[in-house]
Amino acid sequence: MLIIAIITSLYMAWNIGANDVANSMGTSVGSGALTLKKAVIIAGVFEFLGAFLVGKHVTNTISNGIVNPALFELNIFAIGMLSSLIAASLWVTIATYLGLPVSTTQSIVGAIMGFSAVLNIHLICWGKVIDIVTSWIISPLSGALVAYIIFLIIKKTILSKNNPIEAAKKTLPIFIFFTFFVMSMSIIYKGLTNLALDFGLVYSLLISGLAGLAAMIIGYILLRRYNYEYENNEDKYNKLEKLFIHLQVMTACTVAFAHGANDVANAAGPLATIVDIFNGVSVSSKVTIPLWVLVLGGAGIVLGISTWGYRVISTIGKKITEITPTRGFSAELSTAFIVLLFSKLGIPLSTSHVLVGSVLGVGIARGLATVNYKVIKNIIYSWILTIPIAMIFSAVIFLFLKFLFI
Repeated sequence: MLIIAIITSLYMAWNIGANDVANSMGTSVGSGALTLKKAVIIAGVFEFLGAFLVGKHVTNTISNGIVNPALFELNIFAIGMLSSLIAASLWVTIATYLGLPVSTTQSIVGAIMGFSAVLNIHLICWGKVIDIVTSWIISPLSGALVAYIIFLIIKKTILSKNNPIEAAKKTLPIFIFFTFFVMSMSIIYKGLTNLALDFGLVYSLLISGLAGLAAMIIGYILLRRYNYEYENNEDKYNKLEKLFIHLQVMTACTVAFAHGANDVANAAGPLATIVDIFNGVSVSSKVTIPLWVLVLGGAGIVLGISTWGYRVISTIGKKITEITPTRGFSAELSTAFIVLLFSKLGIPLSTSHVLVGSVLGVGIARGLATVNYKVIKNIIYSWILTIPIAMIFSAVIFLFLKFLFI
């Protein structure tokens, strides 16, 4: 069982990389800010660093309290967690094949509910399930709203001006400040506890504010020195979009780092639980994840990015709405902000949901006709189906493995 769990955990991590990488790099590829090859390399580096350096060494492996492990026999619980890994992985593989960005967290939650329901439906903490599902509805709407506002500000203060590049020289430093502020807060505030660097809210705000201020001053100086010539209006806007490329890539790296740190637990957490049971350790709602398990999870994510990540990247970057660096930056900054806000408030969320909502918000800001609603409809259907499909997969696999091992 332990060998199967290790292989399945690696498979789950591969799925996380193959599907969720679009959360960080899809808009960068779609806008032309990065080539697919560069996006895969950068995403691989930052996802692995996030998983390895500040991944959750101590994590809530029971997916935010969906079930209480104390109510299960240890061997039954181990089989259930293995069933959850396999079931969630299978569903994410199918979704990735179809190019649909689904939530690996949502898949794990549904899978845990599935094997628990087979034993006793009352083992599931339904109040917590309702809270999590509600957050999954609120998070994409929040991402859409924030992205909509950010892009409208860019549109009003820069894109609508007769000389947008000169307007950008005045306005971009403010966006640089917020970009670096959000990046710093995402990493510093409660994000470096595993490195023995636990900054409180006040110090995190101060450090992040200083980082943003320093970046804003440097950006202002560099923009003042930026000389340009353009032949026509199209060339003028092309040069403007290039100014946003660097900011977009920075926000994409931030989302990749945060995603690696948070979502590696979807693959590593259940495996760590099974390892504890195998070693005869009593299981609680939290479990310590060994370093080798984090390395395994990080490596699996990188493998998934480099082999199959392009499928969902294409959906996020090209199929929902046309993406340019200004639009991609708006979506990425919105995603980074919402993920930061919800995570620090302790509200569970899906990065996939936020990113899709943010891209949709940018599309709406450009005009309703620019959004491909057929793609959006398919994505929403896949979100709705994730929990029931994961539950069914998990229940069937659990019954088979229970018959096999007991």
